[in-house]
Amino acid sequence: MPQPTPAAEELSPPDLHAVAVRRSGPSWRRIFATGLGLWLATVLVTFVTGNSNLIPAIILVGSFLVPVTFVTYALARTDEVITAQRLFTAFAYGGLLGVLGASVLESAFLGQPSALTYVGVGLIEEAVKLVVLWMLARRLGRYTVRDGMVLGAAVGFGFAAFESAGYAFNALFTPGGLSLLNVVETEVLRGILTPVGHGLWTAILGGVLFGVAARRGRLRLTGSVLGWYLLVALLHCVWDASRIVAVWLTLLLTGTPVQWLLIGQGRAPAATPAQVHLFTTLNWSLLVLDALVGLLILLALRRRAVAGTAVTGTVAAGAAEPVREPGR
Repeated sequence: MPQPTPAAEELSPPDLHAVAVRRSGPSWRRIFATGLGLWLATVLVTFVTGNSNLIPAIILVGSFLVPVTFVTYALARTDEVITAQRLFTAFAYGGLLGVLGASVLESAFLGQPSALTYVGVGLIEEAVKLVVLWMLARRLGRYTVRDGMVLGAAVGFGFAAFESAGYAFNALFTPGGLSLLNVVETEVLRGILTPVGHGLWTAILGGVLFGVAARRGRLRLTGSVLGWYLLVALLHCVWDASRIVAVWLTLLLTGTPVQWLLIGQGRAPAATPAQVHLFTTLNWSLLVLDALVGLLILLALRRRAVAGTAVTGTVAAGAAEPVREPGR
């Protein structure tokens, strides 16, 4: 019987499948590209035809595009613990239960808008997401920092998707009537910022929660978890308050006596073009700084977890290898 040639061996069915996957790219990229193309086409057709029946499609596709892309990206990296079903459950529960719980608590405990409102929103929303994550993770067979980050991010992205849909829907209504442009601008801005918002914050909490559970054998609400929760809530608070902080910084740096007089009388002064540019720069600088701090925290937690795993594996391997005495 003739032996197969090397070329035939190299082109076995599994290898052909791998080549096809490499050529077409990971599925999350195709989903993102396809979804973005469909969203742009829907926006264009709506602008051209004025058909308001397409607006819900614009809101839903635009709000869920980036979060669903992440879930698809994470799906290819799941294991026997973080299954596809658990990942999508985390996304759905994080969105529905998270938004519902946060809405109820915020309406009950938060009154008129103030500086404390931003603190309260951060504390409430991060607490609700932590509770949802705890509910989903309480019966896992094992806990690792990586799994906690993945499951936490899924909860956070689910929350972000439903929240973005709400913001886009509210942006539709203006004193001058329905504004499709406001919807599109809201969707684009929130889509760009989504990866460094709710998904990032809950990923940090998930990594810390699972890291503690890995050492103790089960989920525990320790002082470390509470401390990280407060830090994440602070990042959330600074993110939400960046706009008002930028306004006050602009006034402190460039405010005129007339503007301060109007503010003292409870009236909103008109901003100069230079103040508008300064406000925009300060606002985006605060957002970027907040996002960088969150990303650095997440990367530090990840590196520490990888280093701890490597040390544990080295110790286990050394313990398993028998020690030979000299001369034997």
